Amino acid sequence: MGLRKMLGKEKKTEFFFFSGKGGVGKTSMAAATALRFAKKGKKVLVISTDPAHSLADSFDKKIGGEVKKLDKNLYAVEIDPKKAMAEYKAKLMPQIEKIDMLKGLGLGDMFDMADSAPGIDEVAAFDKFLQYMNSNEYDIIIFDTAPTGHALRFLSLPDVLDSWVGKMIKIRMKFSGMANMIKRILPFGESDDTPQLGTEQLDEMKKRIEQAKQLLSDPARTHYNIVTIPEQMAILESDRCIQTLKEYNIPVETLIVNQLIPKNSRCVFCTEKRETQQKRLKEIESTFAKLEIKEMEMFKEEVRGTRMLENVGKMLYAKS
Repeated sequence: MGLRKMLGKEKKTEFFFFSGKGGVGKTSMAAATALRFAKKGKKVLVISTDPAHSLADSFDKKIGGEVKKLDKNLYAVEIDPKKAMAEYKAKLMPQIEKIDMLKGLGLGDMFDMADSAPGIDEVAAFDKFLQYMNSNEYDIIIFDTAPTGHALRFLSLPDVLDSWVGKMIKIRMKFSGMANMIKRILPFGESDDTPQLGTEQLDEMKKRIEQAKQLLSDPARTHYNIVTIPEQMAILESDRCIQTLKEYNIPVETLIVNQLIPKNSRCVFCTEKRETQQKRLKEIESTFAKLEIKEMEMFKEEVRGTRMLENVGKMLYAKS
């Protein structure tokens, strides 16, 4: 969706994802987009789910794990996977310290599955992600995701969770008749707020997962941008990424081809490298013909700080 078209509409929060293999410049694209939207009067939150957290480097400002205002209309946060996982476990498994006693009744299977589930650290990050997706505080939320492989597992978590969360709920229901016995064995007390072995948390999580799946597959609200470079391996990975995203009904709008060498007849190396890149660019245009392709030339300066991000934004949205 073009920036001008987006700015002319009054609608619910929209979500922009920037993903790609490490080193292609997706953080710069995400940061530049966030700054440009903010300059146009939209209230923007840009979130980093990449453990490397290069978002702070792009803005040349400290960010951290709490939402921080960087400029007028512009906010940012870096999700700490370890902290998010700790919060997730504390919420999902409030009685984890009682696990040995629960195992004797067969109920420990619930916790065992949670610990052995694929990408449990990303499950925790996804839980944090859901919190921001449900927020109506921002006009635009931009995600600077982890490198492609991690991002795909991150975005496929609704299906993963839907599977093992459902199994845990069934196990709990199977043993629900033992609730009174458990209350007598474990020091929970007899108050009305006695923990229900995570059932409410699981039900709530599943509802939120379904909501996330709907949002992620809604092209009116979710805009996924792949960032790549004109090299064979990057092209192949981008293609795999897009095909996998299609399997999960994630709409891919734009392919950003970054790090293109500008014309320089006085530099033989630059000229030869540019010719190779142009061949790859034609391959990209053919392979991804259905996508909007944006070309980004290399800058002679490091993309860091407001001034350089504004320059990136001008080039990225020159036709918007």
